Amino acid sequence: MPISEALARCDARFAAAWPHWFFFAMPDKPERAILADPLAWYAPSPQHMGAVALAELEEALVRPHVVRAMLEDYRAGLGVDRADEEADRAAGRRLRMPTTFARSRDDDLAELYGEPVRIWQDWADDVAEVVVGSGHHMAEEAPGEVADLLEDLAARAC
Repeated sequence: MPISEALARCDARFAAAWPHWFFFAMPDKPERAILADPLAWYAPSPQHMGAVALAELEEALVRPHVVRAMLEDYRAGLGVDRADEEADRAAGRRLRMPTTFARSRDDDLAELYGEPVRIWQDWADDVAEVVVGSGHHMAEEAPGEVADLLEDLAARAC
């Protein structure tokens, strides 16, 4: 979702389901909380990814610079990314190229936003929706489907 759209639709249901968005945007406090015990904080599970992906994830989660980078994405989303989107909207800018909106089948986007592809249609001229058979972490939970999707997009771009 464009962050400005998510924030415009933010309600108590969203805040209850995704409170970390706002906590992660705070300076310094999330790093201290997460890095006290990163594996307990994130609780990665082999249930949704293979052993190799799980091992790589666990290795990354204990690195302070990796945690900082993940948090900076939330900070940018609530700051510069949102401001840029709002400026684009105010200027009437739209995505003119074919756009693929990939979402997880078992995530809560549809529950939170109804038909989220409709939101993207307000931002782009030509939107195709692809539903990946996964939860929130598409690449880890459905790597083959995601790889096929990316290969297809790359082939069409050439």
